[in-house]
Amino acid sequence: MTDYLPLLIAYLLGGIPFGIIVTRLAGKGDIRSYGSGNIGATNVARVCGFKTALWVYAGDIGKAAAAVLIAKWLYVALEITLLSPHLYFVIAAAICVLGSIFPLFLKFKGGKGVNASLGVVITLMPLEALGAFVVFLLIAFITRMISLASIISVSSFSIILLLEKYYFNRPIEMIYIFLGLALICFVIVSHRKNISRILNGSEPKFSPSSEKHEVNNHV
Repeated sequence: MTDYLPLLIAYLLGGIPFGIIVTRLAGKGDIRSYGSGNIGATNVARVCGFKTALWVYAGDIGKAAAAVLIAKWLYVALEITLLSPHLYFVIAAAICVLGSIFPLFLKFKGGKGVNASLGVVITLMPLEALGAFVVFLLIAFITRMISLASIISVSSFSIILLLEKYYFNRPIEMIYIFLGLALICFVIVSHRKNISRILNGSEPKFSPSSEKHEVNNHV
């Protein structure tokens, strides 16, 4: 049973709804009642302002990083032998992201999993995570579409790993490439409505100065 404890912790940590917690503490009520109804940091920024959203970004990234770090610590402390370390940590990371998208606390209706994805890859592959984050900033700056930037940046993580392994001959474990591909699948599924709007040209563009409570599409 102890072999599975870190995985359970990873799922529960992933499901902590910082979007709801932060907005309620800020006296803004339930974020699900405003804007897109999504609990993610982007909707919080649109509805409550960027300063409030920063706490959500920090919480969502931090909970995911903590999930992997706890899994690493417990793997050694509990002398887990169920799987190899690399595979175990990658599974914990994937479960944490799934917990963010499908949280038990919110009847399996959570966020988009992008910040959680960033949190887990920061702890596993920090340089590659930084590269993917730079891609996010560039695409977000050029297009002002957070959804598109999120999808491309998560995809770029796998591309960076593939280039490192097969072009620069770095010793990258295949399991991390598989994690990257899994994260792409998670993010595409959670952004399927956004993808449809991007294709038909109706996806809203992000602006921190947008008037509050008037965003009807979600990112």
